[in-house]
Amino acid sequence: MEPMRIYVSFLFLISLALPLQAQTVISDPPSWADEAIWYQIFVERFRNGDPTNDPTPGDIRGFWFDTQPKNWAPTPWTHDWYKLDDWAIENDKDFYTAAQWRRYGGDLQGVLEKLDYLKELGVNALYFNPINDAPSLHKFDARHYRHVDRNFGPDPVGDREIADSEDPLDPDTWQWTAADSLFLELIQEVHARDMRIILDFSWNHTGVRFWAWEDILENQQESPFADWYDINQFDDPATPDTNEFSYDGWVGVKSLPELAKVDVPEDHTHGAHEGNLHPGPKAHIYNVTRRWLDPNGDGDPEDGLDGFRLDVAEMVPLGFWRDYREFVRSINPEAYLVGEVWWDSWPHRMADPVPWVQGDVFDAVMNYRWYMPTRSFFAQAPPNLSASEYVAHLDSVMAGIPQRFWNAMMNLAASHDTPRISTSIYNLNLYKYNQHPRGSSDFKVDRPDARTRAIQELILVQQFTWPGAPHIWNGDEMGMWGGDDPDVRKPLLWSDYNFEDERTHPLGLERRPDVVSADHQLTGLYRELIALRKANQRLFIDGATKWLTVDDEHRVLVYERRLGDQHALVVFNASDKTNQIGIPQGSYRQVYPSGSADVETPLTVPPLSARVYLSM
Repeated sequence: MEPMRIYVSFLFLISLALPLQAQTVISDPPSWADEAIWYQIFVERFRNGDPTNDPTPGDIRGFWFDTQPKNWAPTPWTHDWYKLDDWAIENDKDFYTAAQWRRYGGDLQGVLEKLDYLKELGVNALYFNPINDAPSLHKFDARHYRHVDRNFGPDPVGDREIADSEDPLDPDTWQWTAADSLFLELIQEVHARDMRIILDFSWNHTGVRFWAWEDILENQQESPFADWYDINQFDDPATPDTNEFSYDGWVGVKSLPELAKVDVPEDHTHGAHEGNLHPGPKAHIYNVTRRWLDPNGDGDPEDGLDGFRLDVAEMVPLGFWRDYREFVRSINPEAYLVGEVWWDSWPHRMADPVPWVQGDVFDAVMNYRWYMPTRSFFAQAPPNLSASEYVAHLDSVMAGIPQRFWNAMMNLAASHDTPRISTSIYNLNLYKYNQHPRGSSDFKVDRPDARTRAIQELILVQQFTWPGAPHIWNGDEMGMWGGDDPDVRKPLLWSDYNFEDERTHPLGLERRPDVVSADHQLTGLYRELIALRKANQRLFIDGATKWLTVDDEHRVLVYERRLGDQHALVVFNASDKTNQIGIPQGSYRQVYPSGSADVETPLTVPPLSARVYLSM
């Protein structure tokens, strides 16, 4: 790369990174956001549609500072999850180290093959975990923001050659790789099915194979990108036996160097804060964003993404997010931005999202604050909320958030960063605390029992009848189980695969063997609840919510959703005993579970059961 070309490009890009307007612009969530039923896809574990593009040792080199195992190879899709690969045994790797090295070969062709499955399930919005080119399984360690991962498309070798031939700072030199083109085809196929698609990026950090970081490693303070990152000290060439190079990585993870922030208050420690990103990486991020929002550059964003999920959003200054929202909306006024805003004090207190959802930053956050108390009440998990405490908690988490933003919230029970919903109910630890076998040898790794499934159904009924957009983590609808990362990232249970039984325990303990296959009855439950919400869409989105019964003694809840003359009653018996439950006088029909008897009051509701009624 010629130095003068870098310099000219750099000045031009800095000019692009300046705020579009001096004053804050307020805008509402896109018109489609409150009708979304989200399905999150983790491509590497979704489906292997093209085994010819499976990762090679060279493709994954450099994602971690651990020594790459000799004789490494991709893991078979149907492998007993906790059983060590031959290469892991040969290289003396324990399960948790080996799990970071595992690749199963999931790719975009696999997603294309299952779009009709997703359409039939009823979801209408897809959220993809990062697919930018990166050596890790999770892709948060970008090697290139501008390209889709080489192993997600049909020509990994050719894609690498294309990326290497470009000037990363100059979008005029950027080409479409085979993987990029396949993703553009996927966007078209998603839109053809009347679904939306958003993509996950981390604008807080890159990987150590990122092109600008590699230039810094080679040239230190002489690199034109030396001020792109939070670097504490450069290496001193006068001390060849000592490497003084020091920098900040995301939460101390050195394989994820953090991009530099500017104008951040000196007293900032965590949470919402003013400031911005350094103009250099900011300009590059804008160019990547424009590339995926309007791929053909014709001013019509129909061929592009419908928005972004933005990783570790609370670690990036609000000034950047305000500028970013304006930039994104200037390209696609209907683009959706959802931020990951999570903990204030882990594992007891989640962050208040109010600073991020007032119309100048995001349209929503990943609403873990809905699930944490919901799990606590229905599963009787710590802190074991009573019915009245649960109601008070739900009311409090909605405080200060405008209704139009609450309706766009992404209400999720599980994600790539949590235990699966079934396993989080089956193991009654504090939420997100030691929810894996390493945290406790008593942690249950087997298929959850019938009681767990009943509680899961209660939570799902609440999710699909409550304000906010429901979200499904891929595989939860199949009845998959697993604790926190890495166990939440098992390959999906497609019916054309015959899986090995799960017999192995990661700590070498005895366990009950489990047959590994999809739970089609549970899939049907998800399909039924999605259809119920869609059939009564505006009622469950805009309807006023009123608590009718909050019974601590009997663990009974009843709430009403009302919109004009239409109203629904949602009834929960969260106890282990049959309860007689009164509801207001009126004419009702039972819509969940479907096909049930006529409504007689008081209701006789079995243990751990939910009912939904519509006014007639």
